Amino acid sequence: MCGIVGYIGDKEAEDLLLTGLKRLEYRGYDSAGLATVNGDVLHVQKQEGKVDDLRNSLNGSPVDGTTGVGHTRWATHGAPNDANAHPHASTDGSFALVHNGIIENHGVIKERLEEKGYTFQSETDTEVLVYLIEEVQRETDLSLPEAVRQALTQIVGAYGIALVSREDPDLLIAARNGSPLILGVGDG
Repeated sequence: MCGIVGYIGDKEAEDLLLTGLKRLEYRGYDSAGLATVNGDVLHVQKQEGKVDDLRNSLNGSPVDGTTGVGHTRWATHGAPNDANAHPHASTDGSFALVHNGIIENHGVIKERLEEKGYTFQSETDTEVLVYLIEEVQRETDLSLPEAVRQALTQIVGAYGIALVSREDPDLLIAARNGSPLILGVGDG
């Protein structure tokens, strides 16, 4: 089962995300990753293996940013490998998304997106959702939150998602349908 952690605040997100993912290890997983936003820079780091492997891969190359999402993945679509690990980023690198659940109609949507020129780097249903959101934005010129909302109306299945964008570094978008999602608000 996947685990998702998100953070937006005044502190550096990397350690908070990694600590949160470490606390979700009991759920079982085969890969881990995170995405942070620092100004107009979106950084994505992901890999097959444990949270400690991800943390070690970041040593000496900290990921700056006070907004971010982290993910541990238990493979349902695609093998456990670096390409299928989350987060998945849009083709222009403007946003990254993590997902828990199964998008039942991902095959039909993927075919439609391939016809429009999208090339997939993974075997996941999550990447399909990322490109669908991107395509909705291109076709409609909607804001990212509205494009996410519109794209999710086309999804069949249960999901919990979180995403961050370099276009709005003070925004973390989350949505759910059938999958649990807890939002915490703190002061300090």
